[in-house]
Amino acid sequence: GGGGGAIAQLVIPEDQLAQLTEYYGFDQPLPVAYASWLWDVVRLDFGESFRYSEPVLQVIRERLPVSIYYGLITAFLTYGICIPLGILKAIKHRTNVDNLTSILIFVGYAVPGFALGAVLSNLLAVRFEIFPLGGFQSVGAAELSFLARIWDIMWHSVLPLIAYLAGAFAVTTMLMKNSLIENMSADYVKTALAKGLSWRRTVFVHALRNSLIPMATSVGTLLGIFLTGSFLIERVFSIQGVGLLSFEAIQARDFPVVLGFLVISSVLLMVGNLISDLAVAFVDPRVRFE
Repeated sequence: GGGGGAIAQLVIPEDQLAQLTEYYGFDQPLPVAYASWLWDVVRLDFGESFRYSEPVLQVIRERLPVSIYYGLITAFLTYGICIPLGILKAIKHRTNVDNLTSILIFVGYAVPGFALGAVLSNLLAVRFEIFPLGGFQSVGAAELSFLARIWDIMWHSVLPLIAYLAGAFAVTTMLMKNSLIENMSADYVKTALAKGLSWRRTVFVHALRNSLIPMATSVGTLLGIFLTGSFLIERVFSIQGVGLLSFEAIQARDFPVVLGFLVISSVLLMVGNLISDLAVAFVDPRVRFE
């Protein structure tokens, strides 16, 4: 009913537009419509999916465990690999080790994750048949034993995880390296060395802890991004996550699912910011919650 009404009528039939207007309360005063929407959100009532004829929360809940699985593992691998690698690159700055790893990192960063996933899928799944072509698990996985089913899921996860790691790998590694180099050249490090403190203790106890502060500020944001998933990677590997669900909902004009996904993504972003604040308080002794 606002400025986009004329454009909306070109895309949505007039009768359907009227139904949507009544469905979302746009025919009511703005405070009333907002209060009604907020009450529904508090009750986790996002309406019913036009496409699946099921509650939106149920549709998203079915896809969310897959995205959480890939998101948590990607976050763990990103920080578990990039922090030690960034430390190594800072210590070996301008050596062959630093130069070689920089080449590999930036070559990987130059290739989008979904494109890398498509190449790996074509080579290692189609041509050489080393890994599964796609999906979260095999068709008959329900009949496997518990350990065999876990192995099957892990085997299906190798190529998607490589594609997920491609985007954040370079940024996180270089952030760790540059932060540590900056702290290693700080006055407090030079003072500690001048007072006779060992180089190893100065770097790994004092400089390293301060270098982790930028990493802590980004952990929540990256975690939120990982949990919501990448619909392009999910599309390449036929992973039924919330990223692909939101993309398909936009294509199908399944507005309740789209809006429900936006609300959940916003909540995850706020939770991620809270996690970042807690991580900074844990790493930085100057920050305390009172």
